[in-house]
This record gives sequence, C-alpha cells and structure tokens, in this order.
Amino acid sequence: MKILGIETSCDETAAAIVEDGKRIISNVVASQIDIHARYGGVVPEIASRQHLLTIIPVIKRAVADVAWRDISGIAVTFGPGLAGSLLVGVNVAKAVALAAGLPITGVNHLEAHVYANWLDCSSPSGQDGRARFPCLCLIVSGGHSDLLLMKGHGEFEKLGRTRDDAAGEAFDKAARILGLGYPGGPAIERAAGSGTPCLPLPRAWLKESHDFSFSGLKTAMWHLVQRGGVSVPDVAASFQLAIVDVLVSKTIEAAKQLEVEQILLSGGVAANKTLTQHFLANSPVPVLVPPSHLCTDNAAMVAACGYYHFKAGKISTYDLDVVPSLSLG
Repeated sequence: MKILGIETSCDETAAAIVEDGKRIISNVVASQIDIHARYGGVVPEIASRQHLLTIIPVIKRAVADVAWRDISGIAVTFGPGLAGSLLVGVNVAKAVALAAGLPITGVNHLEAHVYANWLDCSSPSGQDGRARFPCLCLIVSGGHSDLLLMKGHGEFEKLGRTRDDAAGEAFDKAARILGLGYPGGPAIERAAGSGTPCLPLPRAWLKESHDFSFSGLKTAMWHLVQRGGVSVPDVAASFQLAIVDVLVSKTIEAAKQLEVEQILLSGGVAANKTLTQHFLANSPVPVLVPPSHLCTDNAAMVAACGYYHFKAGKISTYDLDVVPSLSLG
C-alpha cells in the first residue's frame, strides 16, 4: 500500500510516498528557514504564501517515479500548526484526492512525529525495527514537549506536557538572547560543542507530575548573561544540559513507573545529539530515535501514520478542516 503524505503545518512544504508504513520511496522537503531567519522566527503569513508557491512542485517531485494508479490514499496533516499553512496542505490534498479518485485521511502532526520511528532507516540509537507496545513517546519540538503512553496503533494517553515554553521554543529564545541566530536548537548545539556545562542553571523537576517547564530556565539564563563574565559557548552548553537533564530524567522515571517496553523519541529537538546520547546511556529500556532528517517536519512520517489510519478504516470526508490547536492523547 503506497501512501502519499502531505505536510504543511509550519514552514516546511513536504510530500512523500511511503509503502506499507515503512519503506520510503520519496521524501521531498522545501524548507523556508532562510526566509524566516531574517525575522528571528516563523512569520505565519509569509509561511502560508510560500506553501502556495511550492506545494505543487513538491508533490510533483514526490510522485515523479510512481504511477497514480499505484497510490492507495493520501494522508495530510490537519493540525496542530499554523492555520494558514495547514489550510494550504489540506485543501490541496482534498483537490488531488478528488481528481485522482483516492481516499484521504487527516493526520495529527504530533502522531506523525511518533511514526517516524516506524520508517525503515538507520537509527542513531542502533535500533532498527518497529516499536513494541506499550511504549513511552517523548515528542519534543518548537511548540510541544509532550510525554505520552502509546498502548497500540492510534492509542495514546497523555501523561505530561509543557506548562509554558516547549523545549524547542526555549532553545529559540536562548539563541536569540545569545545572538546565535535561528533556528535556535541547532545554533545552541553548535555553540555548546566548544563550551563546558559549568554554569549553575536551575531545573524545574515538578516532581508531582510528568509535566515540563522551561520558562524559568530561560529567565535564569538571561540574568546570567546580563551579569556578564561568561562565555557564550559555556552558557549554551549549560543551557542545553539543563534541558536534556530534565527531559531524560523525567522520561526515564515515567518509563520505570509504567514498565514500558521502549522509549520513542521524536520531534525536531530529538535531533539533538546530546539528548540522544544521554537517553542511550541512562535508559533501562531500548530507545528508538529517527535520524535527524526525519525528526524535523517531513511528509514521510505523515504517510507512515496515514498507512495505519487506512488499515484501521479511518477515512476522512471532503469536509475535513484544519484544527490549529489539535492535541494528542
């Protein structure tokens, strides 16, 4: 079963063909990073206009080597994300589905991130193959830091979430304070490579719950920089380690409590090598993490998730609409 995936939730225009939820036939991503970098973040109106310009060429490239008669269905992200960006992807997907006579299924962007772990590729963790249930999913991105229990395909229970800044958002704000540019996660990671995590920055453990909080850490870092006398690499390394410590410790604690079979990492922040290394060094259960190009937004993960939707009979109608604040679990 070959599924065409379409992703336009933020500032990447993406289309992909994935077979049987695991084998990537094509995976095309048109990034807008260079466009938004001058503003220090994504400008929603510019993002949606850019999607309009690129989505048809991107889809054409994704299906170039596949006959339309061999495509079984279309999976498209309908939330969460930027409303204008989501509308471009959903409406184009519906138009293509109608023209090609194909079924369509709406996919939750967060669920799609989890399904990046099902794609056939070499994992940085050295673990290939499908996840075993029950598993614990940590989704860390610019807008989300969610911890979920996954009991089976499409069966999620939310355990914790960020109470303020998501991990990726905290990285972006910290990079802006340090003058490192956008996107913040990779910029902080590069700067941290030549620094030492020697500075005292707080960790919000929130021991009464599985929730996360990074706003206080960002404020503490700002005060540290304002006082002066510290190097940017050392601040970056200390800030990165503070986020990694909390994400790893709280996730592993939950994994022990719930006696899960595996931990699945996903989302753009999962591409951070320090985060991956700390999980692999400390987790009592196997850790799955996609390669970095499948951690960031892409359509292969949408197509992989869509495959399991179609297998379960989850087919959307043509009145499918976007849900910018859609949650998971």
